[in-house]
Amino acid sequence: MKELEKTYNPSEIEEKLYQKWLDHKYFHAQVNKDKKPFTIVMPPPNITGQLHMGHALDNTMQDILIRYKRMQGFEALWQPGTDHAAIATEVKVIDKLKSQGIDKHDLGREGFLEKAWEWKEEYGSRIVKQLHKLGSSADWDRERFTMDEGCSEAVQEVFIKLYEKGYIYKGSRIINWCPVCQTSISDAEVEHEEQNGFFWHINYPIVGEEGRFVEIATTRPETLLGDTAVAVNPDDDRYKDLIGKMLKLPLTDREIPVVADAYVDKEFGTGCVKITPAHDPNDFEVGKRHNLEEICILHDDATINLPGSKYDGMDRYEARKAMVADLEAQGLLVKVVPHSHNVGTHDRCKTTVEPMVKQQWFVKMEEMAKPAIEALKTGELKFVPESFGKTYLHWLEGIRDWCISRQLWWGHRIPAYYCQECGEIVVSKEAPHACPKCGCTNLKQDEDTLDTWFSSALWPFSTLGWPEKTPELEYFYPTDVLVTGYDIIFFWVIRMVFSGIEQTGKCPFHTVLIHGLVRDSQGRKMSKSLGNGIDPLEVIDKYGADALRMTLITGNAPGNDMRFYWERVEASRNFANKVWNASRFIMMNIEKAPVNQVSLDDLTMADRWILSKVNTLTKDVTENLDKYELGIALQKVYDFIWEEFCDWYIEMVKPRLWNDEDITKAAAIWTLKTVLINSLKLLHPYMPFITEEIFCNLQDGEESIMISEWPVFKEEWNFVQEETAVETIKEAVRAIRNVRTSMNVPPSKKAKVYVVSEKQEILDIFEHSKVFFATLGYASDVYLQKDKDGIADDAVSAVVPQAAIYMPFAELVDIGKEIERLEKEEERLNKELSRVNGMLNNERFVSKAPEAKIAEEKEKLEKYTQMMEQVKERLAQLR
Repeated sequence: MKELEKTYNPSEIEEKLYQKWLDHKYFHAQVNKDKKPFTIVMPPPNITGQLHMGHALDNTMQDILIRYKRMQGFEALWQPGTDHAAIATEVKVIDKLKSQGIDKHDLGREGFLEKAWEWKEEYGSRIVKQLHKLGSSADWDRERFTMDEGCSEAVQEVFIKLYEKGYIYKGSRIINWCPVCQTSISDAEVEHEEQNGFFWHINYPIVGEEGRFVEIATTRPETLLGDTAVAVNPDDDRYKDLIGKMLKLPLTDREIPVVADAYVDKEFGTGCVKITPAHDPNDFEVGKRHNLEEICILHDDATINLPGSKYDGMDRYEARKAMVADLEAQGLLVKVVPHSHNVGTHDRCKTTVEPMVKQQWFVKMEEMAKPAIEALKTGELKFVPESFGKTYLHWLEGIRDWCISRQLWWGHRIPAYYCQECGEIVVSKEAPHACPKCGCTNLKQDEDTLDTWFSSALWPFSTLGWPEKTPELEYFYPTDVLVTGYDIIFFWVIRMVFSGIEQTGKCPFHTVLIHGLVRDSQGRKMSKSLGNGIDPLEVIDKYGADALRMTLITGNAPGNDMRFYWERVEASRNFANKVWNASRFIMMNIEKAPVNQVSLDDLTMADRWILSKVNTLTKDVTENLDKYELGIALQKVYDFIWEEFCDWYIEMVKPRLWNDEDITKAAAIWTLKTVLINSLKLLHPYMPFITEEIFCNLQDGEESIMISEWPVFKEEWNFVQEETAVETIKEAVRAIRNVRTSMNVPPSKKAKVYVVSEKQEILDIFEHSKVFFATLGYASDVYLQKDKDGIADDAVSAVVPQAAIYMPFAELVDIGKEIERLEKEEERLNKELSRVNGMLNNERFVSKAPEAKIAEEKEKLEKYTQMMEQVKERLAQLR
């Protein structure tokens, strides 16, 4: 056994211990038929990523579960990896090239991809190294990347399978288009934010009815150029006579029909809705029902695409201003009404997204969504908390076909080839030699890549070797728990579920553990724009990884947001110091007596009490962890170690440790060591570094706490009677301390303590606890009796269940000195009362002073009067 350093310094041990864990391959999991597997797949952080508080929380929760299961004897695999993050990475590489004066298109596709891979090699592992500092015990030997050879093989396999099944198709549909990134993006990558805008009310003239108009209201007047109809509700009596008539589309030479469609809410606005099928998802559906033309009026950079029009080439917002001015000039602008509404923006670049009809690749979702819905309804899949299951269902039940093509070079290129002669599409892993339809050998591969989420949807099984039937896939899949934030239920969790069921026939995990966001101390979301983000690495450098981990989990409940306070990190660090100092104290005393011959029969009442307490704690913490109540379990461990073990039991046993004649010393040392080891094991998943350092110095022959056995409840350690008895002693000690505190008696001043009870069993409890009860209760002697005989009338008393505690007043207080102190206090209070009464009886003061000042002086009068009454009462008792 080695001695611990005097002070706990996390920076000196964390890196050393993590390297030891890596060197010994403690994180590595293997196929082992003699063990039950437990698997978590790490949500792959982007290679552009930098560790932030969300990552720190997410990975700490996963690490807690994996360390817990590893200690329980499971073959625990935490599968790590990183995501290629198509748009984010491409933007980073383009920006780097721009700084060097290089344009992406000058390099060409292959040249650009070379630069992207170089960027990945240089920066892609940064976040992995940062996760090491957090203490993440993932199996880094199995680290994967969404664009590595195996994952790319899986992506191609799934695309081809779904295409052949008719679930993947190419077609024109409304998609979200980012004019800055110049690519389509999924619904999940669109952030809706409240923006102040306007409703422009515009008159559309009715053809052949001079002076008669249909009034519409729009938040995007520039899209008027792509209108192909105006819709009214078929039950709206105001417009029934207009159905089928034609309208003159303002600012154009086109005429458009009035159509009837139940989509229109006749109570909202004017009851007339302009239909722009190429620029609104709802209008697109209306257009399909009425066979309306789809006119796309925008170029990819969101400039107007209407050759011959005066607006052609204008930016969308420039065109809006010009069109509104022209409408006003023509007398067609009815009014402009301020309106706050949700606007879709790209979550990456924050640009307002344009809904546009484009030729893209889509996945049909209706059939694939059904088994994903069924998985939740049958219980094959569950959410913690359960309420998030409703979010999952709501999104799945209203799901639209998924646009999976992206106009990027970085990513998995779509394995589709186009015959340049006849236009035939060939979907194949390898480039075909000739067109199967016309025999032409001139085929070109699709330029687009797949949505990043298409590959990460396969993550739980592609990382284990699928589509090959590997031993790892057979053993570790389906995985057990997915830990993720509530903000990515839609675009990741759902896709993994339907992809896993479709490709393997099994739900990829049985539980989704949802956590909230880490907010700043004011409850605001951390963001670059607010400048309120806190770097987890800064916290680790200052306080250690254990303190950060503990702070993130303390008080954390599944699904709930939490606030980050530096004060809580300091409290976590203080707890680490408490554990360290208690361990040092125990280790310094271990050599004082042989503990290898101690049996449960040798234990005192206090020993059995703390052993029973840690036994119950083991049971409770295990149950909490099994229910994913990580914060509750940590709080119980914290309370036990700080209060029961350190503040009570260690103080109880000190007299035994310091008395060489005490025959129970060996039992005390055995209990201290046993309880400490069990406490460290229960704490280890949360605070891996400090528990490892203490355990390895305490335990000769055991190389690491992380591969030691998780404690289990033992019936032979269940001492209910002793627990009740010691709680009685603790209550008596608290009562004594409260009395002494109220009388300002210093701890150094000892006094006799009389315990009076008619019940012999209560007196027996105090008899068996005399040694530590005297120490904790600051007693010079302890007397146990059934009545008050021999106890002075002025003795101070405190009541506990079934007993009364008495202490001679004269022993608590030096009466002469106390009278002298009280007389000085009486003199001071007389002066204060004289001053206050003088002010309040002065008519000039009362008439001119502010009301607040008068109220303040009245409060002082009341306070000093009460204090004077107490002083006089005490003096009367003492004289």
